[in-house]
Amino acid sequence: MTTATNTTSLATALQHQLQALNLRQHEYELIENTLQRPPNFTELVMFSALWSEHCSYKHSKHLLKTLPTTGACVVQGPGENAGIVDAGNGIHVAFKVESHNHPTYVEPFQGATTGVGGILRDIITLNARPVALLNALRFGNQQAENPLNPTAASPCTEAELTGNRYRFARAVQGIAHYGNCMGVPTVAGDVHFHPCYTGNPLVNAMAVGIMQPSGLMLSGVKGVGNPVIYVGSPTGRDGIGGASFASHALDKEPSEADRPAVQVGDPFAEKCVMEACLEAFASGLVVSAQDMGAAGLTCATAEMAAKGGLGMEIDLNAVPAREPHMLAWEYLASESQERMLFILEKGKEAPVLEIFTKWQVPAVQIGTVIEPERLIVKHHGEVVVDLPTRFLTEDAPLYPPEAPSAEPAPAKTRRETPATQGIEPLPASEVIHTLEALLGADNIKSRNPVYSQFDRHVQNATLLCSNTQTAGLIRLKQPITNQPTGSALAVALEGNPFYTYLNPYEGGKAIVAQAARNVACVGATPLAATNNLNFGNPETTPVAFQMEQAVAGLGDACLALNTPITGGNVSLYNTNGTEAILPSPTLGMVGILNDETKTCTPTFQQAGHKIALVGCFNPTLGGSQYQWMRTNQLFGEPPVVPLVVEQSLITLITQTWIPQGLLASVQDLAVGGLLPTLTKSCFNLQNATATPLGAKLDFTISPLLQTVPRLDTLLFGETHASYIISYPQEQEALLKTTLQAAANNSNSALQFHVLGDVTADEQLTLVGLVETPIIGFTHSFQQTWEGCF
Repeated sequence: MTTATNTTSLATALQHQLQALNLRQHEYELIENTLQRPPNFTELVMFSALWSEHCSYKHSKHLLKTLPTTGACVVQGPGENAGIVDAGNGIHVAFKVESHNHPTYVEPFQGATTGVGGILRDIITLNARPVALLNALRFGNQQAENPLNPTAASPCTEAELTGNRYRFARAVQGIAHYGNCMGVPTVAGDVHFHPCYTGNPLVNAMAVGIMQPSGLMLSGVKGVGNPVIYVGSPTGRDGIGGASFASHALDKEPSEADRPAVQVGDPFAEKCVMEACLEAFASGLVVSAQDMGAAGLTCATAEMAAKGGLGMEIDLNAVPAREPHMLAWEYLASESQERMLFILEKGKEAPVLEIFTKWQVPAVQIGTVIEPERLIVKHHGEVVVDLPTRFLTEDAPLYPPEAPSAEPAPAKTRRETPATQGIEPLPASEVIHTLEALLGADNIKSRNPVYSQFDRHVQNATLLCSNTQTAGLIRLKQPITNQPTGSALAVALEGNPFYTYLNPYEGGKAIVAQAARNVACVGATPLAATNNLNFGNPETTPVAFQMEQAVAGLGDACLALNTPITGGNVSLYNTNGTEAILPSPTLGMVGILNDETKTCTPTFQQAGHKIALVGCFNPTLGGSQYQWMRTNQLFGEPPVVPLVVEQSLITLITQTWIPQGLLASVQDLAVGGLLPTLTKSCFNLQNATATPLGAKLDFTISPLLQTVPRLDTLLFGETHASYIISYPQEQEALLKTTLQAAANNSNSALQFHVLGDVTADEQLTLVGLVETPIIGFTHSFQQTWEGCF
């Protein structure tokens, strides 16, 4: 009886332990059977981290394998700390996007700060110097009232609004703090608000760096007997269990118990680590390197060893610690920031260690590379971990579905609902009120209150930076001499959860097309992409369907636009209480502009220029900001992405129109539709104090009112493959001729609708509809978020 009771108690205790570590019963049994012994607690902690979704991609790897990852420009695809592409002129570009979602909810300043720090280290570890940062932010509503539906109840309580504003402001401050202190400009990004992010905000950070082609530093270990060197800040108890924490759903309210999983960043320490690492790499004596990011020392040691087909033996007593009496599992699970792991050549340690001493960065030997493919960890002279490295990493269990998921009935019903259902046609008298409401909406208005907190011009290489959803442009300089090459790098980070919610496949295509269009609008040819897949619980049918379809759309678009995926991140189990967030994949794009002087702007430049709409204009209210504000719902089909047309227009703009100087401005139609995009083109987005121009639009000279009979769909519906351009009158014939040639080459009907003229009177005139001073829209567009900044 006593034995049975003890066995039951032990089994119960183990179940509680596995639940706390987010490990499943059958995973424990797999571990026990493979090791031929029960794992100890320290080993279980390591499995918990490395078998989490954040590290092993156990519910998403089967989808990631379907993405295109190779291309003429790709130097390094998925599998290293970041992807690398050849930008020409003897320059390679490293870039990647990652998430720091759960920590930002619990502690928004440190969560966002360490998200930036982590992605910067991914770039640094490859031997690339960071030259740009971007971010995609998703937060709960900031506004209590909806001017297009004033009688509707607010989707958030007053307490939730206060929390949303606090978290958003603190996250932005955290991003600014780290990037500014590191001296890396934040040049572009994307911001979106919806009630679903109230209990689970998203912070996706992207970093871009440049390097010499011969300087690539890989992470796989080499050389039995080579020393394992710990570099950077001492290890503490912050961030313990961060990878596992990121791989399960949060409670509705953050708990004090979650705070230890949030890391604490020190950008000044990271600046020293960066300079010391880059100098050490230049010595040629570093064999391999990896940052200690998710899962900290556990991940760095196991992954480096597994990639190199060797093992490691390390001694935790040699690890610098900032807190006394740390246990073995605490050392291994800590995600303290600003730490790296190096493999050096045996016998040549001294010159490298001297570099770290000069920069006042701790660097000590904590272990040795061994031949058996095992990770052996000692603490106080005892072996506390002895595990096969591949079993920890590459052989983690995967959970692909047995068959493709079917579209859930509620999602199908929602998608098949007419996009105009319940929306009364908009009278002409309401156009200006609607335009003002949209320009002042959280999802459209100027991001200047956000981006003005970031240092966008440090390093003296920023040519264009975004105050709205457009691309940034960075002058490319030689990594060693710092001499300009004459070329520039365009960068963008995009997402649209409304589209992906209604039709995940089209939503996946849309983020690729949107990012590529933004890069093209500054004259750059899109090269390659990185993605961050933010979804809810993958073990539920609706989320599994969303993931499958979104990744399929993303992959098809990348193939069509010749922009392979070089890496990225998956963030699952994002829920607002028990409800999943909107499916929110983001995509970062880099493109090359061979002549930095051959660029363009989204802003009208001169009175007297003509204004035209070009492309494949096919607007719909499905998933539009207008639909959301009118109904507080999303339904219908979102706009369809015509991929062949997208590629044809991108080629035309980047290879002909901008290089030949035919355009004064170009801006793709984005969130809000035709009229908000036209109005924003009147504002100088690079200089908020500049006097706006005006626009006189005559819809009587265009067939648009006949082809799109609903006024609200015409003016505020959203579409793809469409651009607003302005140009000198004398260029019109050549623009039309080259557009027709592009249409013939792509076997598609491309439209050229002359809409009117740029004016100097600061008026927006819609002939046949209304005219009003442009200055009123400037106020709506530039206003700050209440209570945030």
